[in-house]
Amino acid sequence: MHEFHLPDMTCGHCAGMVGQALKLADAQCTFQVDLPGRKITVQSAEERDVLAETLTEAGYPPV
Repeated sequence: MHEFHLPDMTCGHCAGMVGQALKLADAQCTFQVDLPGRKITVQSAEERDVLAETLTEAGYPPV
């Protein structure tokens, strides 16, 4: 389980784009979005750094 703080994820559209990016990296992943907290929790077989790079490439770099 990985949690990321994504300060650039500000709306539902952003959350959808983040979800699409994660599914491209790992089609089997599951995630929960905390939009007010600008956080996402991801359950994935991929390593944390792979997921972080995926989020960064999608325009939502974790801090």
